[in-house]
Amino acid sequence: MTTIDAFRNSVSAASPPGGLSTALQALWWVAKDDWKRAHECVQAHEGEADCDLVHAHLHRVEGDLSNAGYWYRHAGRPAATCTLQEEWALVATELLARK
Repeated sequence: MTTIDAFRNSVSAASPPGGLSTALQALWWVAKDDWKRAHECVQAHEGEADCDLVHAHLHRVEGDLSNAGYWYRHAGRPAATCTLQEEWALVATELLARK
């Protein structure tokens, strides 16, 4: 399992580390301030709960809370109320634990 610190530090590279799920790749891209690329990752995998959760996070980042709510519902999760940074870390930690 990759640690959250190692995952955060990997953002200094040009591309995501190998072996990451699509949802983790999207989190990696958004941490690199490439919202568009992150969004493309999750859009290609709509209906997968992890991607739908990250999709919700991305729309929170964008400020589109209505659209975020739609994706939280699809992911079967309540809407996040923590900061964006906290949500990113929580979701990344959860997904990394399953890697």
